[in-house]
Amino acid sequence: METFSSIECFVRSAEVGSFAEAARRLSLTPAAVGKSVAKLEARLGVRLFQRSTRSLTLTEAGQLFLGEVSASLHTIQNAVANLASAEGRPAGTLKVSMGTVFGRLYIVPLLGEFLRRFPAINPDWHFDNRQVDLIGQGFDAAIGGGFELPQGVVARKLTSAHRVLVASAEYLAGHETIIEPDDLKKHDGILIRSPQTGRVRSWQLTSRTRQHSPLTLKARMTMSDSEAACAAAAQGLGIALVGMPFAVGYLDAETLQRVLPDWYVDDGNISIYYAEHKLLPGKTRAFVDFIIEQFAEQGLGQRFSAL
Repeated sequence: METFSSIECFVRSAEVGSFAEAARRLSLTPAAVGKSVAKLEARLGVRLFQRSTRSLTLTEAGQLFLGEVSASLHTIQNAVANLASAEGRPAGTLKVSMGTVFGRLYIVPLLGEFLRRFPAINPDWHFDNRQVDLIGQGFDAAIGGGFELPQGVVARKLTSAHRVLVASAEYLAGHETIIEPDDLKKHDGILIRSPQTGRVRSWQLTSRTRQHSPLTLKARMTMSDSEAACAAAAQGLGIALVGMPFAVGYLDAETLQRVLPDWYVDDGNISIYYAEHKLLPGKTRAFVDFIIEQFAEQGLGQRFSAL
């Protein structure tokens, strides 16, 4: 068990590049983690880290060793966690990242039913519109779209990520008629700034017949949140390009209506992400299966489709 503990200290330190951060995640002191790694190096007869006052980097031997033991360590830990679940049921803290508004609108309402089924799971949910380092930051799962898929992470599709043009009836009545995409260049745009890059993306519109046209709205204002853009559009301030999950409530309430309803932006998928393991922790498997089940039962895939 001492060797197993030392390997765990090594893997966590390698993942985060710091004895101090690894110690925080393992509920140990930095000195204890450093001593444990030193014992492992002495047992192996090789140096695993290059240490300095400012950095901790893997040696060539350390990189090779990490590749050999990392996956096995996670498999063993998951097996132990699954066996230790309360009466064989999924248990433990479930750390999940999701978009702020999307999570509040569509995931939080599922929480009651989830906990009724899995009362031994303790949600630790983080609401952020930025991509997280799923493995490095210790998340069990994340929900979002437009993310790069790092090595060791898998994605299960929940729904298509379609964006649509919306405006209020008041705005459309007071401005020139929009018949085709080229007409948009005459209209005020409420544009979305990426929270990841800080830039306003150039979008390509796609029609139901698979024609393509660039989006040519004039930039009247920019925002970093689709919900805020919908609220601005509802005030008659311009045309917004927003994700369907944010638009549907306004469309149902008829405070907004679609502009060029035969056109939309295909922005990939909204997916649930989790680390790839041969033996997935019971709490993570339960959450992934539950979310996929609920999206199917509630027809959210169809509701979020622009087609």
